[in-house]
Amino acid sequence: MKSFLEQVLDAHGGLQRWTALRTARATLVTGGELWAMKGLVQDASPRQMSVLLHSQWASVTPYGAADRKTAFTPGRIAIETLDGELVAERLEPRDSFAGHQMETPWDPLHRAYFNGYALWTYLTTPFLLAMPGVRVEEVEPWYEGTEKWRRLRVHFPQAIATHSEVQDFFFDTECLLRRHDYRVEVAGGFNAAQYVGDYIEADGIRLPTTRRAYRRGADDAPLRDRLLVAIDLSAIHFN
Repeated sequence: MKSFLEQVLDAHGGLQRWTALRTARATLVTGGELWAMKGLVQDASPRQMSVLLHSQWASVTPYGAADRKTAFTPGRIAIETLDGELVAERLEPRDSFAGHQMETPWDPLHRAYFNGYALWTYLTTPFLLAMPGVRVEEVEPWYEGTEKWRRLRVHFPQAIATHSEVQDFFFDTECLLRRHDYRVEVAGGFNAAQYVGDYIEADGIRLPTTRRAYRRGADDAPLRDRLLVAIDLSAIHFN
C-alpha cells in the first residue's frame, strides 16, 4: 500500500513525471498588507518567476526597474540587470533578518530573498517533501467546516531556505493541497495560514494558482480580517 505522501505526490502529477522536469516559470501578481507593513510599495503589475525544481534557485523579473531581475540561492541574493551585470548582492542573506519583527522595514534585497524562497517553495510543493533530508510525518487531521483534511507535518533541513523548519501541509479527500501553515521566521516568526485553490494542470503537474495568507490564531484558525499576502499565478509551464 502506498504511503500518504506517495498518494499526495500521485494526485499532483506523480514523482516520475516530476523527476523528468527541470524548471518552472509562471506569471505572478501579488498583493496584501505585508508589503506596506514592511515599508514597500506594492503594485499589481505582473512579473515573471523562474525556478529550478531540484535545487534552490529562483529569479523574478522585472524587479525594481524594467531592466532588472533577481537571482536567489540560499546563500546569496542579488539584483542584476537583464544582461547579468551586478546591481546589488548580499551573501548569507538569512542573517540579515536577525532581530526583525513583523513591521521591521525591508530593503529590496530583503524582499528579493523572501520572494525567492517563498515562490520556490510554492512552485515545488508538494514534491519538495520528497527531497533528501526532508522528514515527513502524518499528525492529527484538521476540520475545515464539514471537511476533514489530513495533515503532514514537515521538518526541513537547514540547507533548504524556506519559511520555517517545521511546517504543516493539509490535504483534502482527493489528496490535493488545500492549506499550508508555517512561521514567518524572517518577520519575527509570526504564525501564518495560507489557503490555496483554483487548481490547474500544467505539463502534467497539478497545482493551485491562488494563494491567500493570513495570520494564524492560537487555535490555528486563520484571522481573516487581514489578508497579509495574495498571490495569483498564471501562464505556468514546466520544462
